[in-house]
Amino acid sequence: MSRFIKGMDLSTLLELEHCGAKYYDHGKERDILDIMRDYDVDTIRLRLWNDPYSETGEPYGAGCNDLAETIAIGKKVSDAGFGVLLNFHYSDFWADPGKQIKPKAWKDFDADQLEQAVYEFTRDSLRKVLEAGVNVTMIQVGNEVTNGLLWPEGLKPNYDNIARFISSGIRACRAVKPEIPLMIHLDNGGNNEMYRDWFDHYMERGEDFDYIGLSYYPFWHGTLQMLEDNMNDMAARYGKELIVAEVSMGYTMEDYKQYEKLKDSERKGYATKPELVAKIEYPMTVQGQADFTKDFLNRVAHVRDNKGLGFFWWEPAWIPVHGSGWATPASLKYMNDPGPCGNEWANQALFDYDGNVLPALEVIRDFRKQDM
Repeated sequence: MSRFIKGMDLSTLLELEHCGAKYYDHGKERDILDIMRDYDVDTIRLRLWNDPYSETGEPYGAGCNDLAETIAIGKKVSDAGFGVLLNFHYSDFWADPGKQIKPKAWKDFDADQLEQAVYEFTRDSLRKVLEAGVNVTMIQVGNEVTNGLLWPEGLKPNYDNIARFISSGIRACRAVKPEIPLMIHLDNGGNNEMYRDWFDHYMERGEDFDYIGLSYYPFWHGTLQMLEDNMNDMAARYGKELIVAEVSMGYTMEDYKQYEKLKDSERKGYATKPELVAKIEYPMTVQGQADFTKDFLNRVAHVRDNKGLGFFWWEPAWIPVHGSGWATPASLKYMNDPGPCGNEWANQALFDYDGNVLPALEVIRDFRKQDM
């Protein structure tokens, strides 16, 4: 039987612990990593931001995943027996198709300087992570780089610079530990036309890599059939193994305001707005989440030529606790975002608002990939 990665992004792990999050498995309080291990999870994805603090030292929030925080979580999960997917954002905070803001220290760099900065930051960070004893089993060079990275120099359609910057990160990883497999990650996993266009341009220009990573959120990225069709096409067109690097599905549309203890003006509420949820294939219920998960896993496991390698559920433990949100006033200023802050993700976790394991996690535990 071939390996099938069952991964979780736990980048807010230490922040959640600090804020008092507790988790329960059939009524018994347990350590989150013990729960994950017993539910057959094998790899933990951790994001790395360059400098998630303001010039005056105010934290940006959402885990504040600088090198020290990422190493601390990485050591904790490595000691617990997990592999680690190290996820370079090349930004001081969130990097996604809507924003790829240069780190403050790089804000005046031109393309040549950015290429060198990516190399040095990647090399030096990876060395320190490995020297600390973190079990890095995979590296992601850039996060959801659909529209490029390090804007404006690396903004799509400037594929020359996009390929330069990503390739610089790839070369740095290869220089430190060449056997660690590397991923390039886009969002919108159901958009085949976009994936073809992006990777056709990259393949003409960039360094080789190992895995195509996809994000798939059903309320944003089309149907499961669209995801399956795109993954099959990517496997055939480029011969790469595929990993859904981010996935989630909600289990409720009940509010969680009472848990956050924030004023309405201070909280954004969940990302799964009713008009988005109306379009999805499965209901936002506990059973709907479990049914979606089973369908999703089967499709990933059955990508043609055995190229579907696994998945990472995004922030499955980000339950609503006071003090842990997607941003802070300092990071809103960095992003030039009006806000507000708060937790946007709690209704898509694999634990309910009180921290109890949901049935979808049992689906993940019991899933087995059969060789094609």
